Amino acid sequence: MSIELLDRVSLVDGGAQSAAVAGRTTEGLLGRIGNLETRIARNDREIDAAQAVRYRVFVEEMGAQIPSDSARRKRDIDAWDMVCDHLLVLDRSLDCDPEDQIVGTYRLLRHDVARTNGGFYSATEFDVDALMARHPEKRFMELGRSCVLPEYRSKRTVELLWQGCWAYALTHRVDAMFGCGSFPGIRPEEHALALSFLYHNAVARDEWAVRALPELYREMDLMPVEAINPRKALAAMPPLIKGYLRLGAMIGEGAVVDHAFNTTDALIVLPISSISDRYRNYYGADAGRFAS
Repeated sequence: MSIELLDRVSLVDGGAQSAAVAGRTTEGLLGRIGNLETRIARNDREIDAAQAVRYRVFVEEMGAQIPSDSARRKRDIDAWDMVCDHLLVLDRSLDCDPEDQIVGTYRLLRHDVARTNGGFYSATEFDVDALMARHPEKRFMELGRSCVLPEYRSKRTVELLWQGCWAYALTHRVDAMFGCGSFPGIRPEEHALALSFLYHNAVARDEWAVRALPELYREMDLMPVEAINPRKALAAMPPLIKGYLRLGAMIGEGAVVDHAFNTTDALIVLPISSISDRYRNYYGADAGRFAS
């Protein structure tokens, strides 16, 4: 599970690159910047193409281990694909079918859908059920399986993916988003500085507290607070996690080692009410903010 593989670029970066409009201008369109568009997958062919993009990033690039049947098909597939919505970024300048224009993807799972289809993927690593039990009136959404092809890892691609998530959340009246932010490798101690900074400065408390499952729990508190240099800790952190911290996100307590995906995972928790005014003003209350 990951929202990690955008971590070579920042989540958002100053200044709108396209004009705002009142509502969507194209059916299903969630945003557009230049030749790139973001929207939800419309058919099985597009979902299959998104799974192929995930395979290229997770397996060929990052060395993830997947079932042999999926490997033969060169697709990253799991059971949640059938119930999730698949957010896409497409390069419309490519002269080919839409499914061959997909250059990035994010997987979105709403609370009501998860409730009737076996729960959230993150529940295999973190006790998200306890978190949601404390907020029975809130609508949650899980973000996962994010990736972008190497040649498209730019600020505008990541900004479009976030705009798509934001517009989708507004449309479905989501109250909080969550998902795993990942560090490369399966040795948490190699990320002691960054993990310790998160533990001392960003761990969710009280009503938003959430922990890794006991059998998977790995300590994040690997350094005393007086030994942490905040500037160096932030520099050592995957940019996607830094981006979510800027938005107002919190971190679950305890890391989880994902051997299949060769990552060390931390849970990101982002209540919509916690998103800083800077980013609320930037993206606005209109789901079509970037659709022009």
